[in-house]
Amino acid sequence: MIKFFLMVNKQGQTRLSKYYEHVEINKRTLLETEVIKSCLSRSNEQCSFIEFKDFKLVYRQYAALFIVVGVNDTENEMAIYEFIHNFVEVLDEYFSRVSELDIMFNLDKVHIILDEMVLNGCIVETNRARILAPLLILDKMSES
Repeated sequence: MIKFFLMVNKQGQTRLSKYYEHVEINKRTLLETEVIKSCLSRSNEQCSFIEFKDFKLVYRQYAALFIVVGVNDTENEMAIYEFIHNFVEVLDEYFSRVSELDIMFNLDKVHIILDEMVLNGCIVETNRARILAPLLILDKMSES
């Protein structure tokens, strides 16, 4: 099960955070700081899976952005690794070559995409067309 989902730039600034288990606000910032530090300090040759406290971190770097997913010990790391890639492919399809600015200025749409893919910490959808369908309908309604 997914515990949290983070998008962070190389400077360590959180661009998106979504928690699927309750974590107090003051503990979230501390957790994010520790998670970001442990991911940014690793080299490209090192594995993208980290044992961290009582859960595992699975991360992937795309240009200047890191996507970090915290999962419980029973979750398949490769499945989460591929889920991260699928999420980025969906963002690329919607924004046509997604960038950090797209995420910053369209955070609501990024949350909609993530919510279509993950429900209560479980991956429920991976089909790009079905993930983007609600967003495309919203876009058509806003054009009218």
